[in-house]
Amino acid sequence: MSLKENKCVACEGGIPTLKPDEYAPFLAELGESWKVVGSKTLCKEFTFKNFVEAVDFINKVKDIAESENHHPDLNLHNYNKVLMTLSTHAIGGLSKNDFILASKTDALFN
Repeated sequence: MSLKENKCVACEGGIPTLKPDEYAPFLAELGESWKVVGSKTLCKEFTFKNFVEAVDFINKVKDIAESENHHPDLNLHNYNKVLMTLSTHAIGGLSKNDFILASKTDALFN
């Protein structure tokens, strides 16, 4: 089952973060545009034609994040760029949820 076909599972802590060998297959499924930073966050920058498209994208991500109950950090900058950063805050690092939400966001962007 692909990442975008999965559903995020509530995480209240108490589980270990994913190690590089555990998240490597998920990262490979996402492709080169997503980067893991410090083994704790998953990041990608999206570029749009203008400010309105960027804000519309953020609003669509909001809807996905709410339905998955997993919320990214979103940074709108340079009027048309959105930096999305994912991390499972309850465990202080990466979980499968981060990769699921990334995949669903890519499906929205494409």
